[in-house]
Amino acid sequence: MKIGIYGQFYHANAAQYIGQLLELLDKKNIEVLIEEEFLKLIRTNNSIEKDYAHFTIFEELDNSFDLFFCIGGDGTILKSINYIRNLDIPIVGINTGRLGFLATIQKEQIESTLDEILEKKFSLSPRSVLTMETNPKNFDPVFSHIALNEIAVSRKNTTSMITVDTWLDDQYLTSYWADGLIIATPTGSTGYSLSCGGPVITPDADSIVITPIAPHNLNARPLVIKDHTKIKLKVSGREETHLVSMDSRIATLENDTEIIISKAPYTINFVELREDSFLNTLRKKLLWGEDKRN
Repeated sequence: MKIGIYGQFYHANAAQYIGQLLELLDKKNIEVLIEEEFLKLIRTNNSIEKDYAHFTIFEELDNSFDLFFCIGGDGTILKSINYIRNLDIPIVGINTGRLGFLATIQKEQIESTLDEILEKKFSLSPRSVLTMETNPKNFDPVFSHIALNEIAVSRKNTTSMITVDTWLDDQYLTSYWADGLIIATPTGSTGYSLSCGGPVITPDADSIVITPIAPHNLNARPLVIKDHTKIKLKVSGREETHLVSMDSRIATLENDTEIIISKAPYTINFVELREDSFLNTLRKKLLWGEDKRN
């Protein structure tokens, strides 16, 4: 079995769990490849005795990988998907952060669930992702990535709202006067979109939600559309530029640039253990239905 491991940070409270994972995989003679910068953090950390010199690094993934372990919080998982793209490698998210909404397991569960994962006693939760292109073409590296949660446009260097002209499959929808606009996947419906009043959408729904950020036209409400819809945006405002983001990556665009957003022709597959489900996660992580009277 061949496993890739990715992480961004090495917090003190996560060190013992990272060491535990590496030790367990080492004992099972698993072929382990670790992202280069993360391996440097591991080897320079004093709390882990081994330097795991026999573990090698990866720069890119290929179809020979069986699993991809992502160690960190939701932000780490959002960045990790750009290694996966269309390779169909299942992602095992290990939460060493705070909320960990996207994680498969919590850090305290590594030892108790690892055998189950390695024996592939799990199901896969396919997640749609978004791509973005611009006209005229912009060569910022941001536009070569994919977004698991959302693509958003927002104002820059001003307190004034922006206007976001919006088309669906080349048919004019409306012009949003707002601080910005979020285009979210079902996975992203529990993130930025939710905080701006958008609905929760189950991951298996073939949908996208368009959610305005603090709209000035108060009759503007979140809109759920089919996920195969091509979305075109054009921003104008008092400033000459605005911001566009793909999950946590941000770029600056000139106003009146056409932004074309589409669903990618592939999905990202998250490992889901048998006792877990999206509805269980809603109850546990978002305290869904929490009431002291219950």
